[in-house]
Amino acid sequence: MWYSLGVRDEAVIREKFSALEGRFDEHTRRVWAATEARAIGYGGISLVARATGVSQRAIQVGLQEIRTGDVLPEGQIRRPGGGRKSALFHQPDLQEILEGLVEPLTRGDPESALRWTCKSTCRLSQELSRLGYAAGSRLVAGLLHGMGYSLQSNRKTVEGKQHPDRNAQFEYINDRVLREMGAAQPVISVDTKKKELIGNYANRGTQWRPQGKAVRVNQQDFPDPAVPHAHPYGILELTRKRGFVVVGTDHDTATFAVACIRRWWRAQGRRAYPNARRLLITADAGGSNGARLRLWKWELQRWADELHFPIVVTHFPPGTSKWNKVEHRLFSCITSNWRGEPLVDYETVVNLIAQTTTTTGLKVSCRLDSRRYPLGRHITAGEWEAIDLVRDSFHGDWNYTIRPRG
Repeated sequence: MWYSLGVRDEAVIREKFSALEGRFDEHTRRVWAATEARAIGYGGISLVARATGVSQRAIQVGLQEIRTGDVLPEGQIRRPGGGRKSALFHQPDLQEILEGLVEPLTRGDPESALRWTCKSTCRLSQELSRLGYAAGSRLVAGLLHGMGYSLQSNRKTVEGKQHPDRNAQFEYINDRVLREMGAAQPVISVDTKKKELIGNYANRGTQWRPQGKAVRVNQQDFPDPAVPHAHPYGILELTRKRGFVVVGTDHDTATFAVACIRRWWRAQGRRAYPNARRLLITADAGGSNGARLRLWKWELQRWADELHFPIVVTHFPPGTSKWNKVEHRLFSCITSNWRGEPLVDYETVVNLIAQTTTTTGLKVSCRLDSRRYPLGRHITAGEWEAIDLVRDSFHGDWNYTIRPRG
């Protein structure tokens, strides 16, 4: 007799729940289920759980709320701190560890908001488990999406032929940077942002303004030697997440590039790293800090003589300039900050760059450099021989140390 009564009760509760389910939120659903279970008595929790699909744990929480008379504030469905905790709550460094697993092998167009990795989520989940972290493949996929990664096809940005040692150099740079940061030595990423026209010219992007009050700019912005240009040279400290930009008004030469790095060191670097024994610079393979540029190495030699400690340089392979961290951790933020804003004068450029910040803690300082940097400076054979250049055993053309003389 009891068994048939239980079956009938279960059917009745299932019918009632089907009629009311659309009107329940999480709180009212568990309280209603708890009320029905209490009315049934012994075995009520199991019976209601089978009939409605509400977990026994939720029904028990509802019974506790009925017994204590807890009333939640209007619009709230659970007590503060209630609910299942996320994996990041129990493993706060999980996202950082995952980033470390995929970052050295990150591919795609790094200047875009999306990135992708050649490792599968299952493989990443296995590696995390080997390191002692609990993260299934679905959780890994969710974390990757939150960090700006996405699944993409084979289409990607290519700046020329890919060097056969491209990925090996990426690994080399990653290992060297981690070792230097672990030793509390300064590590910077440098490059020149694209030159900008100074004047009332259109700047890509949009900004919030009253309807019909768009900023009026010149209709044409054809290149003209008479139009002044800005050459923003950026230095990104990888450890402290600090950016330092020097806006040049003349030419983007190797002398200008080293002068910008020297200015960063005098303004911020030497105070931030009072015990520095060497400086690591990651740079592109071309431009004013190119791997084959003798003037770049000559100017670094002169500065190393002033510092009295060596300067270590690692270059990204040819055709991978956009993988330099200064591009997507500093320059992209600057571009986003001044989108839609005409760069009418140098003061505007400096102020907009200096106001650049991010939610992850990036802070930027900016200086104007109005000095002249003439083109055509050639390094003589004697000057080249005088450079104390020590090439690394792996790609000495990309990885080398310039030691102070004397």
